[in-house]
Amino acid sequence: MILTEKETTAIKDLQTQEQSCIEKYNRYGKEAKDTVLKDLFQNLEKEEKQHYESLGKVLSGNVPTCNCNDRDGKNYSPQATYNSMTDNEDKKNDCFLATDCIGTEKMVSSEYNSNVFKFSEPSLRKLLADIQIEEQNHAEMLYKYKTVNGMA
Repeated sequence: MILTEKETTAIKDLQTQEQSCIEKYNRYGKEAKDTVLKDLFQNLEKEEKQHYESLGKVLSGNVPTCNCNDRDGKNYSPQATYNSMTDNEDKKNDCFLATDCIGTEKMVSSEYNSNVFKFSEPSLRKLLADIQIEEQNHAEMLYKYKTVNGMA
């Protein structure tokens, strides 16, 4: 598969977004106080790395198969560390981190939604749509974390 200049630019831009997510989850994983949130950030960082690698394969002419994973968000059920009555600095810190990442996931998901229409290759559009769904899953998982911990 040979990408047009417009398609190549779009994939590189998406890779930049993925790299930013990888760095954010790595940093926030170190800053989080709650081990449940730390684990979530580590898992999301791994998934963002997979997205980045998939886009790299596209740039080299190969479209990887996708699993169309739309269950992670629905099936995620975190354990509560904080409760609605807790009001300490650790909870405030973790709430900020989770909220910031939800905003990032919304923005990245939107980028995939906009960019998917720049491509004519159906397998590539399917891959980008799959990654978009996974980004939505990430936001849902973060929101569930906030909800169960009395932060939403």
